[in-house]
Amino acid sequence: MHDSTSTIHATAVIHPATRIGANVVIGPYAVIEDGVEVGDGSVIGAHAVIHSGCSLGRTCQIAPHAVLGGLPQDTHFDPKTPSGVRVGDGVIIREGVTISRATREGTFTEIGDGAFLMANAHVGHDCTVGEHAILANGALLAGHVRLGAYVFVGGGAAFHQFVRIGEGAMISGLSRAAHDVPPFSMVAERSELIGLNLVGMRRRGFLREVIKEVKSAYTAVFSKPGNRVALAEAALGGQPWMSREARSFLEFFTSSRRGYAQPRRQLAGDDDNDA
Repeated sequence: MHDSTSTIHATAVIHPATRIGANVVIGPYAVIEDGVEVGDGSVIGAHAVIHSGCSLGRTCQIAPHAVLGGLPQDTHFDPKTPSGVRVGDGVIIREGVTISRATREGTFTEIGDGAFLMANAHVGHDCTVGEHAILANGALLAGHVRLGAYVFVGGGAAFHQFVRIGEGAMISGLSRAAHDVPPFSMVAERSELIGLNLVGMRRRGFLREVIKEVKSAYTAVFSKPGNRVALAEAALGGQPWMSREARSFLEFFTSSRRGYAQPRRQLAGDDDNDA
């Protein structure tokens, strides 16, 4: 079913049960399977494939040869499991991007509003990509990775499964994220913490006082040896009226499956990735 205002190329293959909104443009040889929902004003390029279980928000741009909702790259997955991919409003997905559907019944791999996935990036099953996050060309997310809002991922960076990347963090190109990255931080090489993403915070219009508090939170956790969780909890208890951003930084340390990225110059006596 589609709105009469939409433009669909004659060679596109679209299942009759698909729901297509108003002012949608679908290019040559695109394939849209059973039950897919496409929001108003979205554009789907030539040869793009959108599998069953996917939904797209409004004004999305899906470039040629992107594949959404493909089978998870999980040898134990049963293809009969009903799952899918949810894409928010205003998302840009460029050429050759692949997004795998979730592995558990009734669940979704999720891409937040305003996210931008550049050419040949891969988002694995059960991932969550936060709003306005950017993945540069060839970025690779394994299963169950969680990217916070406004995260920037450099080209060719690769992520281990179950890694969490906090809000506003920056991951340098060709780096490997094998451990959790705190909010507003920068990481290079192999989970090497190289400071705060101050430029990103300023560009988002954070107040000087807020940036100062985040700096203090960073110092409280990383300026001396010790258990990162204990240091974060102590800082939380000592400043109950801190900003949302500083509190978010400290609360990030309350749980982890992968341990935490550590400063490039390891402090004497630190326990590696002590969670």
